[in-house]
Amino acid sequence: MPDSGGSRAQREHIPTSGTRPGAETDSAGLTPHGDAGALSVDPGAPQVTAPAGLPGTPEAARLTAPAAKAARRTGFLVTMVLGGLTALPPLSMDMYLPALPAVTDSLSAPAATVQLTLTACLAGMALGQLVVGPMSDRWGRRRPLLLGMVVYVIATAICALAPSAELLIGFRLLQGLAGAAGIVIARAVVRDLYDGVEMARFFSTLMLISGVAPIIAPLIGGQVMRFTDWRGIFVVLTGVGIVLTLVVWKWLHETLEPGSRHTGGVGEALRTMRGLLADRVFTGYMVTGGLAFAVLFAYISASPFVVQEIYGASPQTFSLLFGLNSIGLIAVGQINGKLLVGRISLDKVLGFGLAVIVLAAVALLLMTTGVFGEVGLVPVAAGLFVLMSAMGVAMPNTNAQALMRTKHAAGSASALLGTSSFLIGAIASPLVGIAGEDTAVPMAVVQVVCAVAAVGCFLGLCRPWQRAGREAGGL
Repeated sequence: MPDSGGSRAQREHIPTSGTRPGAETDSAGLTPHGDAGALSVDPGAPQVTAPAGLPGTPEAARLTAPAAKAARRTGFLVTMVLGGLTALPPLSMDMYLPALPAVTDSLSAPAATVQLTLTACLAGMALGQLVVGPMSDRWGRRRPLLLGMVVYVIATAICALAPSAELLIGFRLLQGLAGAAGIVIARAVVRDLYDGVEMARFFSTLMLISGVAPIIAPLIGGQVMRFTDWRGIFVVLTGVGIVLTLVVWKWLHETLEPGSRHTGGVGEALRTMRGLLADRVFTGYMVTGGLAFAVLFAYISASPFVVQEIYGASPQTFSLLFGLNSIGLIAVGQINGKLLVGRISLDKVLGFGLAVIVLAAVALLLMTTGVFGEVGLVPVAAGLFVLMSAMGVAMPNTNAQALMRTKHAAGSASALLGTSSFLIGAIASPLVGIAGEDTAVPMAVVQVVCAVAAVGCFLGLCRPWQRAGREAGGL
């Protein structure tokens, strides 16, 4: 049966290699996470010390008071470091948004060209994960992460000095490629340290931290521009990158021991990814999560026009609604991590979240097409709030369920999860404006299609009832 949870670093030594005899493997040649507790390690082999005795585990209860305090402090530091790494990409994207008009004037470039600086950063984050994820499976988590952070700092500093739009686009691409290391390796580290429901809880905590970033980033960017020009935003991001690099170097220890690393090159990395994609259930959770992310992307892309241009809200009202929706997502994510996970199966919670997303998307489609007559901003805003809030259970649980199946390839699996979400979201995002800025119907249609497709992938590929039946039978 799958593990009931707890920090893997406390329940066992991380195995140096292989699987226990008789362990069932999935179609990707990987051991399902439920067998982790039965693995053993050669006492003479070099081992990596992961944060031990984290709060909530039986081992933590047996620690002396000073040791328990140290364990809580270590757990808090790991949480904040990984939260900072996952928050850095949204900070890099959203702090820059208030500066776009100023960049256009400063560099004497067309608005369309300056928009490419956003596209380049987003593309870099998507592609960079495919590179950094396999690197972390081969060389461990720390070295690729530190390398990525150093390159991020250098690229961001050069962005602050860029004399032309073309150079800014190029180094924004490099910034995104390097910043992807934080996203992909943070997920892989969580997978190294946690099992079962504890992993889902930790992902919900990361959502709390990273979810705050898009809310405050434009505000920070706007305040920075009160005292300096757009280049000052990149100076601030450079400083944030330096601080995160030093924090990672000092406090984030290696979580993937040498015996568990892959030794092959590009060919083995590609074979590993092909094996992961051949695992029907992993692919099901990956695509389900990507389609849910596309619903979110459709909202982010269309909501400024829908709320302000169609329903006549002021920019301040839009900012307030955007913040409320983000708070709803964060709050439901915390309910998921603190109350639901461990009491209700992850698949049931995920299925409920997907159902709510579908219902909210259908309601928005009915409202925007005039089925209920002329509706105002309040009903539409309520539908968007419900839809966004339900993401708080859909997104962390798809990640957790997918990564539970990827014990020996967490970096590559994390790369596939991140890249697929960005790519599916990037494909869906432009479709919301296909009929112009005067109608919200395309946004609602994209959301309904993606939400229904996510449910179809969840039921057709993940088939949660089959695993529930095996668990009930003791298999």
